[in-house]
Amino acid sequence: MTAGMSQVRKRSALCTMRRGLLCTVAALGVWAAGTIGAAPEVVAADIRSKQWYLDAMRAEDIWKSSTGEGIKVAVIDTGVNSSTSSLRGQVLKGLDATESEGEATDDYTGHGTTMAELIAGTGKGGGLRGLAPGAKIIPMRVATKDFKGKGVNPWDDAVAIRAAADSDARIISMSLGTPFLSYREQDAVKYAQSKGKLFFAPAGNTGNKGNKREYPASYDEVVGVAATDREGRVAKYSQHGDFVDIAAPGNEIPYWCDATFTKYCVGNGGTSAATAFTSATAALIWSAHPDWTANQVLRVMFESAGRGDDWKPGTVSNYVGHGIVRPNAAINRGIGKPGDPNLSPLTNEKTGGSAAPSAPASSQAPKEKQGSDAVVTGSSKSTDDNSQLGLIIGGAAAAIVVAGVAYVLVRRRRTA
Repeated sequence: MTAGMSQVRKRSALCTMRRGLLCTVAALGVWAAGTIGAAPEVVAADIRSKQWYLDAMRAEDIWKSSTGEGIKVAVIDTGVNSSTSSLRGQVLKGLDATESEGEATDDYTGHGTTMAELIAGTGKGGGLRGLAPGAKIIPMRVATKDFKGKGVNPWDDAVAIRAAADSDARIISMSLGTPFLSYREQDAVKYAQSKGKLFFAPAGNTGNKGNKREYPASYDEVVGVAATDREGRVAKYSQHGDFVDIAAPGNEIPYWCDATFTKYCVGNGGTSAATAFTSATAALIWSAHPDWTANQVLRVMFESAGRGDDWKPGTVSNYVGHGIVRPNAAINRGIGKPGDPNLSPLTNEKTGGSAAPSAPASSQAPKEKQGSDAVVTGSSKSTDDNSQLGLIIGGAAAAIVVAGVAYVLVRRRRTA
């Protein structure tokens, strides 16, 4: 199988299959991420020691070449608290798409702020250090089950995506999902692609509990992200299927315990955290190559991703897509060729997006992958980046089971 064959349209006849009730119900529910159960608290002074993924990805070496400077990331989530020590000066003006009381910087759970810090946190004041600390965040607040506001716009997700597309953010990071297809959201996603944006979303955290496909990760134009542990094994909860395009760390991730922003906890950040790290990886690469298009950045991400030695060329795994993100391999070792600036590596079709950020404008209101069923299992062997994100590609589905998964992020229906 050729790479082109494996990437011809993420979804075929998707809308036809999902017409009717599902598409109607879609307007009523976007699911947000939250944590299950208690997790160990961590004092700020110790938080850097818990960020194992920065060492695994050799962040210090990457930052000598690129920090994500000049790149803006639109974070569509529960809001982003711009007052945390790690995000002061990092958050730009955004949008509260709920159209309820509050601002884009009013985070009602701590989830969106965590995602922003994982992407672009400075680490100041004992806060989280982001993988792309030179990048800036544009917050887009949407409602989840935990949102207490009244009169919420039921199409806030589509509004937020369009606003992000009309902003000068090059990357859209949306660590939220739903099992319902929404035509308004789908149209907004297509619009974002037409504006030259690179859109990342989580594959979902019910891989061991139903494993239903998630949106927006399953749309043609969106990069679906799976989660792995510190040994490079796919997480037990990480959803799998032909909608998975790439993977990143998701286990044992520090996060804000709640909306009081008084302490961090450590647990499994799930595919939400993995999406943040993948977005940060894109920011690092795009900062190093500002003239590239979204297609070129993504193609290099795919070609530089970590894979096992027995990975068959031209195939894509249903568990980790093209592999695990390796920004150091792309930036400092030059692995991956940018290729055609107008050819999407997701659909193998021409796109009209440009490399330059879009000028702000007012905002109004699927790629069939015949990937292999390869499963990522643990390895004590380092990758060629000398990290602990080693890969051995196996054939048994049982190998995806990872012991000790105690705190898993799950989707929750919004209140709208």
